[in-house]
Amino acid sequence: MTTVSSFAPRTRRNVELVLLLLAVAIVVLAYVNVGLSVSGAFPPGLLTQVAGLLVISLAFHLLLRWKAAYADPLLLPIVTLLNGLGLVMIHRLDIAHGRSVSGGLALRQLIWSAVAVAIAAVVLWFLRDHRMLRRYTFTAAVVGFGLLVLPLVPGIGRTVNGSRIWIGLGPFTFQPGEVAKIVLAVFFAGYLVQTRDALSLAGRKVLGFTFPRGRDLGPIMVAWVLSLLVLVFEKDLGSSLLLFGLFVSMLYVATERTSWIAIGMTLFCGGAYVAYLVFGHVQQRVHLWLDPFAPGQSDQLAKGLMGMAAGGLLGTGLGRGRPDLTYFAESDFIVPSFGEELGLIGLFALLVLYVLLVERGLRTALGVRDGFGKLLAAGLAFAVALQCFVVVGGVTRVIPLTGLTMPFLSYGGSSLLANWSLVALLLRISDVARRPVQEVQPGASPSAQARTEVVAVR
Repeated sequence: MTTVSSFAPRTRRNVELVLLLLAVAIVVLAYVNVGLSVSGAFPPGLLTQVAGLLVISLAFHLLLRWKAAYADPLLLPIVTLLNGLGLVMIHRLDIAHGRSVSGGLALRQLIWSAVAVAIAAVVLWFLRDHRMLRRYTFTAAVVGFGLLVLPLVPGIGRTVNGSRIWIGLGPFTFQPGEVAKIVLAVFFAGYLVQTRDALSLAGRKVLGFTFPRGRDLGPIMVAWVLSLLVLVFEKDLGSSLLLFGLFVSMLYVATERTSWIAIGMTLFCGGAYVAYLVFGHVQQRVHLWLDPFAPGQSDQLAKGLMGMAAGGLLGTGLGRGRPDLTYFAESDFIVPSFGEELGLIGLFALLVLYVLLVERGLRTALGVRDGFGKLLAAGLAFAVALQCFVVVGGVTRVIPLTGLTMPFLSYGGSSLLANWSLVALLLRISDVARRPVQEVQPGASPSAQARTEVVAVR
């Protein structure tokens, strides 16, 4: 006997509130742990940091209750916990370097967190339906490519640590590539929705793989050339790998053809090898990757590896290690900082949070009804996963070291602004995916108005 009944999902906002308070409680515990380990007393900036994080997260939670009541209830607690733990580690490094509470990086990171959450709230407020973004597919392409080449513009481009990925406007610096990954994900999603039939159906089968026609190779060739230009002129292997990996993964999701992955990997590996033969800065990164302990080159990677080795399985404990010995321990190398003080188990716990974040993004992609939303949510989830792989792979010698930062954990306003906006987009798409059909806004497509039903089979 088969029974068909309507199913109205609950908003789960109270679950989100409980998880949010639990996340803030973990951050408080970590702060207290650092203070007791370093000086035997509660840290002086405890109230400011915790109250700031609590106000920011609760304000965003209230906005979700108002503007996106059916949004995924796990996304906000996960990113709040990651953001809070990043603040704790930056505060701990402030203490190690003798920086005061008012002049330290932790307070600046808290201010950037507030700005990032405010921008994410603006995105959530004005973007009532993610399908509006499809109208701006090719505008997003122009803006995204413009953001990528902006650091090459004389006068505003800045070279930091060997990579030209920054722009400077007065006293402020910004990394436009962080925003470009979101804008380009919008372009890829809009473009692939229009062309996926030709990309997935046409082609010739060779050795079990269906290879595309020559005329259909254009988009992947453009993405390949663009990623190589980023690698060569901006000396940024991480953004190059992130950009091309994002496009290939979204192409695979749109067409379900494994041949695109084979072609993409072959093109990127071939291009990277040629760049290694021709350009000295690529050779330098590869040599550091192959032998980080060789004399005469940077010892940053070697110090990071030795720090993680000193942490072992359980870590030295928060406030008891020496992550400050590694250069850029609060930004590019914040993962080894956590690895030293929380150990392998603590590092795995952090990575599980990222896995959950990516899983909720992919679950949103599965749940939303329109093709554009599916591709965009999947692309944003892949962007987070690829960035984590590039950063963790770089500091653990799986791949050559890059200049990317760990989302939400690392110090830096650009990364926080971009990643909180990314989460706002995922929350908006998940709200549409989980919202009952009768509450969908007028004007939605017929497929979006289909009722969600549960079929019970006995």
